[in-house]
Amino acid sequence: MVLLKYLFRNIFRHKLRSILTILSVSVAVLSFCLLNTIISAWYAGVSASSAYRLIVRNAISLVFSLPISYKEKIKQISGITYVAQGNWFGGIYIEEKNFFANFAVDSETFLKLYPEFIVSENEKKAFLMDRKGCLVGRKLVERFNWKIGNNVVLRGTIFPGNWEFVIRGIYRGRDKSVDESQFLFHWDYLNETLKKTSPTRADQAGYFIVGIKNPEDAAVISREIDSLFKNSLAETLTETEKAFQLSFVAMTEAIVIVIKLVSFVVIGIIFVVVANTMNMSVRERKNEYALFKMFSYGNTIIFGIILGESMLIVLTGAILGIILTFPAVKVVGDILSVYFPIFNLHREVIYESLFISFIVGILSGLIPAARSIKINLAEGLKWDL
Repeated sequence: MVLLKYLFRNIFRHKLRSILTILSVSVAVLSFCLLNTIISAWYAGVSASSAYRLIVRNAISLVFSLPISYKEKIKQISGITYVAQGNWFGGIYIEEKNFFANFAVDSETFLKLYPEFIVSENEKKAFLMDRKGCLVGRKLVERFNWKIGNNVVLRGTIFPGNWEFVIRGIYRGRDKSVDESQFLFHWDYLNETLKKTSPTRADQAGYFIVGIKNPEDAAVISREIDSLFKNSLAETLTETEKAFQLSFVAMTEAIVIVIKLVSFVVIGIIFVVVANTMNMSVRERKNEYALFKMFSYGNTIIFGIILGESMLIVLTGAILGIILTFPAVKVVGDILSVYFPIFNLHREVIYESLFISFIVGILSGLIPAARSIKINLAEGLKWDL
């Protein structure tokens, strides 16, 4: 306790310099946490993927569809529990800035494949019974102030026209990693309308979601599905849900790398700022360290005091930065909710920032501490007048 009190007194001999250093560390830690939270949000779909689901799409590109007749053939393969078809709809609500993901899905089977989508039984029944019914995420409801029973019109881009829906259910995520900003409606509604307006586009699925009994059989089942449609007009590519999500992240990998590099630059800034502060502090107190030596205090004690000051400055700034990160993540998450529907601060990021701060605190104090124990007693006792 006495040592800690002494360290605090030493740090705040120059209050302005110490406060500015601590604030610099806080801003750096805050930036580091925010940048890594953005990276986590980028991989949110990957993290939320289930090992019990496979995605079947056209081998050429996701842009090309697959015949709905593939569904029954896929069902016959051993080890499969459910198969649901889906289409990316790409509808626009009022204006383009109101972007959100909207899908036409095989509703009943989809909800069985995604138990992490929590819906009350009454709302689920109402949704399944209404052909124009839709199921929307909690965050989407909060964003547009929707309520059960509201009519929603989406302007189709991939499937032209104005499409009318009725909100029959609101889902919430079982886990924090679940995207609560999706808009789901019946694939049958889309298909029946296309039969009337564009028959050549009917009975086509954008992809199939396949549930499997054992994740260890994923590779075998994937190969079996793809071999089933080999040399057909629409060959398939089957992959785990995680691999499917990673393929989208790979398209923007350069951006993720840049963000990671910036986060490392932030670490470098912390090191330079604290190391400079400690160097100035040691130079100013070389006389005191000489007195310590004169009164038989060993180099270990002097080394420990300087290292302790460095770590105390960095960790104080780091803790303050972490505290500020929580409201910052909430604000930034609300601003970027359209692009990152899942924007959560993970414990791993906090632990990582504390660990890095600890290492930076040690490294920043090492050189000044090493210099202090080399101070010549005669030279150190020359007081500046």
